[in-house]
Amino acid sequence: MTKFRPCIDLHSGQVKQIVGGTLSNVPADLKTNYVSKLPASHYAELYQRHGLRGGHVVMLGSGNDAAAEEALSTWPSGLQVAGGITDKNAQYWIDQGAEKVIITSFLFPEGKFSLERLESVLFALGESISLLEPYCSEFLIHAADVEGLQQGIDEELVSKLSEWCSIPVTYAGGARSLEDLEKVHSSSRGKVDLTIGSALDIFGGSGVTFDECIQWNKTH
Repeated sequence: MTKFRPCIDLHSGQVKQIVGGTLSNVPADLKTNYVSKLPASHYAELYQRHGLRGGHVVMLGSGNDAAAEEALSTWPSGLQVAGGITDKNAQYWIDQGAEKVIITSFLFPEGKFSLERLESVLFALGESISLLEPYCSEFLIHAADVEGLQQGIDEELVSKLSEWCSIPVTYAGGARSLEDLEKVHSSSRGKVDLTIGSALDIFGGSGVTFDECIQWNKTH
């Protein structure tokens, strides 16, 4: 069954909601939907209180380590971490309390998948997280072209993900209302979970409330 999966997106040490396609090396190009006055630990505690295990702490660029560590220490083994994860630091983040590490750009040098790099991560982690054997336990897919725009999900991609993947998948990008949870559930036949960011009331949005997402998870 499709579930709501929460997130804590970090940029320059703060919890933010960013238009995904604008994140680059040019600060002036960045478009931000929301900047929280609350620390990352607040959201970690909120998710823990409601049993929303498996949320994603995503470090967007440098300067986010302390905030990520704070969130992970608030709910040890309850959150996953992403952003700059390599074979050199994967074990560190597990030690900091991450349930899982999410590895992206490190595995795709020059845009091509590197099995050698993946194997180096597995070697570095050893037996500490067997869920990664032989490769990974789930996928997190960010539709960067629509992320943060609140103009609806990419239903075709969601449908394809349910066909392509035999392990759990979470889709993020474009969600704007509770109806998108229904759409993901229908398009994926309940195989794909959904992250809602900018549209969520706890991130300054007006499309869907956190309480509605909690109720969805309880009834699905």
